[in-house]
Amino acid sequence: MLYRNYGKTNEQVSVLGFGCMRLPIIGGEPTNIDENEAIKMIRHAIDAGVNYVDTAYPYHGTGMDKGGASEPLVAKALKDGYRERVKIATKLPSWLIKTRADMDKYLNEQLARLETDTIDFYLVHTIGSHTWPVLKEAGITEFLDQAIKDGRIKHAGFSFHERVGLFKEIVDYYDWSFCQIQYNYLDENYQAGREGLEYAAGKGLGIAIMEPLRGGKLAQNLPAEALNFFNQAEIKRTPAEWSLRWVWDHPEVAVVLSGMTTMEQVVENIKVAEEAEARSLTAKELRIIEQVKTIFKEKIKVNCTACGYCMPCPAGVNIPGCFSIFNDYSLLGGDAEAKKRCGFLYGFRLGTAAQAANCVDCGACESHCPQGIEIRTALKSVDALLGQNP
Repeated sequence: MLYRNYGKTNEQVSVLGFGCMRLPIIGGEPTNIDENEAIKMIRHAIDAGVNYVDTAYPYHGTGMDKGGASEPLVAKALKDGYRERVKIATKLPSWLIKTRADMDKYLNEQLARLETDTIDFYLVHTIGSHTWPVLKEAGITEFLDQAIKDGRIKHAGFSFHERVGLFKEIVDYYDWSFCQIQYNYLDENYQAGREGLEYAAGKGLGIAIMEPLRGGKLAQNLPAEALNFFNQAEIKRTPAEWSLRWVWDHPEVAVVLSGMTTMEQVVENIKVAEEAEARSLTAKELRIIEQVKTIFKEKIKVNCTACGYCMPCPAGVNIPGCFSIFNDYSLLGGDAEAKKRCGFLYGFRLGTAAQAANCVDCGACESHCPQGIEIRTALKSVDALLGQNP
């Protein structure tokens, strides 16, 4: 395993971090984590050198307003001496904060859920234009200073999903030690993007990357044209490896978080991480990735990463599931055969209860979407294309 310095924290972190947002589940229920398999996966990664485990208050929950099953699962996985071998990262649910007391309430709850006295890397979760003014007014800087002083957290950071201008404002507002941004070869100029990456690194912040595979879209069901470009490279790699290597090629990046669902993914990502030196891709390989990027941008219909922040839908719509199949239609060629195949999957995977036609246009999902997707409009397009298929 390779390690990099994590900015002003001066900690050495593994280049691969274990993201505990997409753990294996039983029966399609996000709160019903397959504990035996998930613990086996996390411990296997730690035994291979991974020392960064990332979770958050709502992960593997039924909504954004209550704690999910991920943090307690992490506590179980880190028993038997594993806690001493890793750094835990978790996040303050910014959208639930109204007062200074709320901050202590959630941090103390998370310490109990994680069964630890100290959280190594504590992030203010997905700061945005709506939450940032409230956080400042409620005293976020005083809270973070106090939490560091009394030892409940070691290092303070934030995660981000909005425009680069606000990102820079937040970076400059407080003496953060690190930050977490979405970054992959499709999102080089999206949200904070490369500009934000370089700005934060220039201020000495450690950089953690989320969505390196864009919710798996850069690893599965790639267009045939994209695969043809990758096959032109002298060194053969899987699409997932190409995506991860592109992110790790940036020397500003310290740790890349992968939300792994299977042991096979854990094993593959560890193998790639062992060779992921910065600036190791050749000029030809970087050109190949640019060509693949162009193909993707022409074909992707909805900019969804399947993060699940929009869920649960009050009307029962499986929003990420709808968008996943909708994008697959385009990626598979956008022809009659693709429509037939995706129409079948739409009915088979989702059933009638979770399809886009059930959207009641309430808009509750859109306020939580970190990608800024006009979800209601996009669901209408899904229904128009796939809603009449068997």
